[in-house]
Amino acid sequence: MKKLIGLVIKDILKNKVILIYTLFLAAFGWSVFGLESSTAKGALSLFNIILLSVPLVSIIFANIYIYNSKEFIELLVSQPIKRSTIWNSIFIGLLIAINLAFLIGIGIPVMVFTPDTIGFSVILTGLFIGSIFTSLAMMSSIIAKDKARGIGVSIMIWLFLSLIYDGLLLFFMFQFSDYPIEKLMVLFSSLNPIDLARIQMLLQIDVSALMGYTGAIFKKFFGNFYGYLITIGLLMVWIIVPYLISLRKFNKKDL
Repeated sequence: MKKLIGLVIKDILKNKVILIYTLFLAAFGWSVFGLESSTAKGALSLFNIILLSVPLVSIIFANIYIYNSKEFIELLVSQPIKRSTIWNSIFIGLLIAINLAFLIGIGIPVMVFTPDTIGFSVILTGLFIGSIFTSLAMMSSIIAKDKARGIGVSIMIWLFLSLIYDGLLLFFMFQFSDYPIEKLMVLFSSLNPIDLARIQMLLQIDVSALMGYTGAIFKKFFGNFYGYLITIGLLMVWIIVPYLISLRKFNKKDL
């Protein structure tokens, strides 16, 4: 398995997309902190960029890589190697490569300018988001046999979780603004990994005070140690469940 993971990582690192992705993140990371006088504001601005760029690149790149490696995967399946070992190796290799690019591009400037809990939260949530959307890419690529359809599914997943879901939440909130729906908003927000990451970041910077009663509810549920553990647990579920679905499909799929 180690040899397979090494082969996948070497193959990915040869791809110029990963290099461009690393340079793109590094350019944003250093420039944002250079322009902002407050490191906390810089971290928040950078985090907003992370929430849009990291999920999109992770899910599209991982999806395309799997489709382009179809012949290599078929060759491995024909060998006396367990299918679970093949799929695990590809997943781990993708995680290492994508998260390494994130750590170099974002992690270094964040640790230079904000070597505190805020900086640690930015890096940790960025790693979780990248891992989650890589897992979702594994699932979408194995469900959709056609490459164009698989990429389309990946883009729709990104659009829904990044933009559409929040729009639906806002619509729900305005429609039922006369009712006490704050706890429901907490529940619905916890079902989206991007919203979970955003809430944790706002709580770290203590912007929740500007969100009124809803912010107080968020702080009550997610602002303590147990709430932080729940958030980490939910993010882990978002990584594990889509991957297990993809692994089960891969084990049964006729290549």
